[in-house]
Amino acid sequence: MKVAAKNPEQAPRFWRDDALPFIEARAIADGREVCYSRHSHAHFSIGAITAGRSTYVHEQSSFEVTAGTVVLMNPGDVHACNPIDDQPWSYLMLYVETPWLTDLQHQLGFSAELEFRRFSDTHLNDVRLFDDLNALYAVLVDAQQDVLRKQSAAVEFFSELQQRLNPIEQPLREPNFKLERAADFIRRHCTDLLSLDDICAAAELSPSYLIRAFKQHFGMTPHAFLVNQRIQFARECLRRGQLIADVALEAGFADQAHFQRAFKQHLAVTPGQYRG
Repeated sequence: MKVAAKNPEQAPRFWRDDALPFIEARAIADGREVCYSRHSHAHFSIGAITAGRSTYVHEQSSFEVTAGTVVLMNPGDVHACNPIDDQPWSYLMLYVETPWLTDLQHQLGFSAELEFRRFSDTHLNDVRLFDDLNALYAVLVDAQQDVLRKQSAAVEFFSELQQRLNPIEQPLREPNFKLERAADFIRRHCTDLLSLDDICAAAELSPSYLIRAFKQHFGMTPHAFLVNQRIQFARECLRRGQLIADVALEAGFADQAHFQRAFKQHLAVTPGQYRG
C-alpha cells in the first residue's frame, strides 16, 4: 500500500492497496493547481467537493458544483472539472473498476442481463451520501485499518449507493454499431500508429461522417478518444511500476515530453506523481 505525494499539503495524493485492486483513491488539497481536458475512464468514478466551487463538465452539459456536492461518472462518460476564476477548491475521488462494481450490482439483483447498469445522476447535493463517501475515503487511507474492514466498508457503501440512486430502469445509450466498431478498433489498437483511413476502414464509414458523428456520439473526436485510451493504458503500466520513458513509448507517444503533457491534461498530475 502507498500514498504517492511529494508534498503532503498540496500535491495530489493517491492511495492504492494491492489487497484491494478494484479501487483507487485520490485527494486534491488545492484544485487551482490542476486542470483537466475532457476525458473519460473505463472505470466508475465518484467524488466529493470538499471545499470551494468548480465547473463540472459532463458529456454535453456544464454545471457549477460547490462544497458538499457529490459527482458521479459512469464508465465512458466524457467529463472534466476545473477551477473557477482561480478560486480555491478541493475534492476527493474514488475510482472503482467496472467488473467489480458490475458483479456487486448482480449480487444485489440489479441488471443481471447487462454488463453494467449506468447511474442516471451526474451530481447531487446529498448530505448523507457526502458524509458516507468521506467516511469511506477515511477508512481506505487509514493504515491502521485492516483489509477486511476496508473491503467491508467498500461493499457497504457501494451497495447502499446502488439501492438509493440506481433507478428502476434506464434506457441504454442509443446504439450506433459502426461508431461502436470504430471506438472498439481504437481501443484495441490505441498503442499503434493509427490513421483516419485505418479507423474508417475498420468501421466502414466515410471520414466526414466519422469525424462529425463520433464527436456527437462519444463527446470527443476520434483523436481525443485515441489519446484518452493511451492515457488509460499508460495508467495501468505506471501502476505496475514501469519506467516512465518505457511507458511513453509503449503507449504510442512520440516521446516522453508529449506523454507528460497529455498525461497531465487528462489526470492533472505528472506520470511521476501518479506512479509515486
